[in-house]
Amino acid sequence: MHVPLWQSQAWKKYQEALGKEVRIYEEGDAHALVSIDRTLGGFCTWDIPRGPIGKHREKLLERIIQDAKKEQCFSLYFSPEEPVQVTNYKLQISSRHEQPEATRMIDLTQSEEEILAHMKPKGRYNIRVAEKHGVTVRESNDVDMFYALLQETGGRDGFRIKPKEEYQTFLEKLPGSFLLIASIPLPCPRKGAWPPRGFTPSLREGNPAGETRERAIAGLIGVIYEHTGYYYYGASSYAHRALMAPYLLQWEAMKRCKRQGCEKYDLFGIAPPETPGHPWTSVSQFKEKFGGEVVVYPKEQEIVLRPVIKALLTFKRKIF
Repeated sequence: MHVPLWQSQAWKKYQEALGKEVRIYEEGDAHALVSIDRTLGGFCTWDIPRGPIGKHREKLLERIIQDAKKEQCFSLYFSPEEPVQVTNYKLQISSRHEQPEATRMIDLTQSEEEILAHMKPKGRYNIRVAEKHGVTVRESNDVDMFYALLQETGGRDGFRIKPKEEYQTFLEKLPGSFLLIASIPLPCPRKGAWPPRGFTPSLREGNPAGETRERAIAGLIGVIYEHTGYYYYGASSYAHRALMAPYLLQWEAMKRCKRQGCEKYDLFGIAPPETPGHPWTSVSQFKEKFGGEVVVYPKEQEIVLRPVIKALLTFKRKIF
């Protein structure tokens, strides 16, 4: 049975490192990892990311719902890879965007030349632009550097970023995770003028002075699970947007995953086909340039078990 990343023991370890309660349910060949978020008054939400899975997943979901009702769950969310039918409860499409409704999947069993050939011409061109301008990509463990870029990206594009500790935990506790940083060389300074104003901290290790004379301009966090590489988080400097570093980052991530035996690279999240105005439209246009196959999933479903509590908590969040 295929077990998605979000239903795996690796994901359980990561969620527990974040302080969340995680439960594993099994029923015959069916399986579900449930992540529980608790809020004021002992109320909570239950989330089954990319699950439940297995032939008898409907029966297992019924059991999970019964447990959720006993534990003051006001909303239960599930986003399976295949449709799940529920007969005794009203389903509604979730307004969240936790799990993508569609993604682009790159075939890494091809040669590097074939992967490039299947990209859009603009994608190949932008990779060459980054290389021409001396952009280099290396693996890093400098979460502070990535987070500084992410704060700029979030402020510019208007999306919510998580606390820095969550990205640190992702890299430290989720097996197979990695961080890539793209940088450019800085001009050689005059004697006594180092470091220059606005210098970004060191990327290279083993240099106590930290004077590496290079600037980080983009970053990518990904993870390898079984035979798939996933692009999970990205950040970039607007001031250096003309250097096309995010394109080279994606290409280097694909090559890295391919070298480690991956058969697919999941660009993790695009707007579903024919959905104008979707909040992921802009990033979808970026990912489209890498080609690949579009994969569409069922929309995330929500079962509201305590509508009054949900309404009150939603109102409270809007005020505060």
